[in-house]
Amino acid sequence: MGVVEGLTEFLPVSSTGHLILTGSLLGMTDDKSKVFDIAIQTGAILAVIIVYWERLSGAVRDFGSSVRARRFLINVAIGFLPAAGIGFFVYKSIKAYLFNGPVVAAAFIVGGLIILWVEKRAQPTPVRINDIDEMTPLDALKVGLVQCLGMIPGTSRSGATIIGGMLLGLSRKAATDFSFFLAIPTLTAAGGYSLWKERALLSVADVPMFAVGFIVSFISAWLCVHWLLRYISTHTFVVFAWYRIAFGIVVLFTAYTGLVTWAT
Repeated sequence: MGVVEGLTEFLPVSSTGHLILTGSLLGMTDDKSKVFDIAIQTGAILAVIIVYWERLSGAVRDFGSSVRARRFLINVAIGFLPAAGIGFFVYKSIKAYLFNGPVVAAAFIVGGLIILWVEKRAQPTPVRINDIDEMTPLDALKVGLVQCLGMIPGTSRSGATIIGGMLLGLSRKAATDFSFFLAIPTLTAAGGYSLWKERALLSVADVPMFAVGFIVSFISAWLCVHWLLRYISTHTFVVFAWYRIAFGIVVLFTAYTGLVTWAT
């Protein structure tokens, strides 16, 4: 589960969707397992913090003296607010009704088709923001609102923010960078809230399981982030779109033929 989380958290393929399906195959479908899925996201977040440590530490250090640092941190905070506000009210209902194989599969396919549409349009959105330092608070808010679509399992938080950012005029690199930075407060808050809310389900005996998931998630996410930053410099996201579509079709086929019983 740690490997699945780390490898899929920052790719436009939906880590939540993959965790739901993997957990279903492994029999990890109880409430504690759902808390575990969210908690190990913090391992992936630590990987992003380390990869971008120089930029993050510099922004915090220079917040009082640098307009650039203040703009950066304020934009990340603004981008985080929609998910924090909307997620607080709707996430419980989403978990109750949408965390199942067919919904995830449908979201995989729809998301893949959207990526293909964005990447293959004859007249792509003109790039007006090549670096996240060029973003305005309104740009950050728009990307933050798009990020809320990622609450639907199978949609992909990173996919929504990256592809949404590109539609809003961000370059592929700027959209990917901002997606990574938005993940830090968003997933940290989600993990902390879930652990606190469901603390009664946990015990000291769970520490080894959570520790292994955290460490493996961190390692695989660190490798994945470095790879993705190199990949996007010369490639589009079309391959991920086809993967999503193919994977979604397989899940729907196995669900409706009874070959695999996906958790509902």
